[in-house]
Amino acid sequence: MATVEAKVPDIGNYKDVPVIELLVKVGDRVKLDQGLVSLESDKATMEVPAPAAGTIRELKVKLGDALTEGMLVAIIETDAAADASVTGKATAAPAPAPAPGLAAAPPPVPAPLAAEKPVAPPSPAAIPVALAPIASASASE
Repeated sequence: MATVEAKVPDIGNYKDVPVIELLVKVGDRVKLDQGLVSLESDKATMEVPAPAAGTIRELKVKLGDALTEGMLVAIIETDAAADASVTGKATAAPAPAPAPGLAAAPPPVPAPLAAEKPVAPPSPAAIPVALAPIASASASE
């Protein structure tokens, strides 16, 4: 299992933004991008998101602490599934080997749909014709 540091992301040009709420505690399971703590500047309230899914191993802040971009908030212990979400790579199990002395069977081929017959377009006589009023040929009438 690996550990990931959760740090304060870019919060603009603000420095010393106070922690107003702890959203997790040590031992909690978190999802990717789940809020860890809430910060409140004079203009907005924002959450510091978890950079990976896993279990909170250490909280490095407490209520009232003043944080700036890049400061360490928590340490998250990730599991194998969460590691794949962080790196973008899935760890797949290798395909089972064929039994000794047997060749691998080819993949199944779908049977043709022999029962289906092509559908012919309708005959012109079967298509209804819309009738429109006929206008007068002469405007002087």
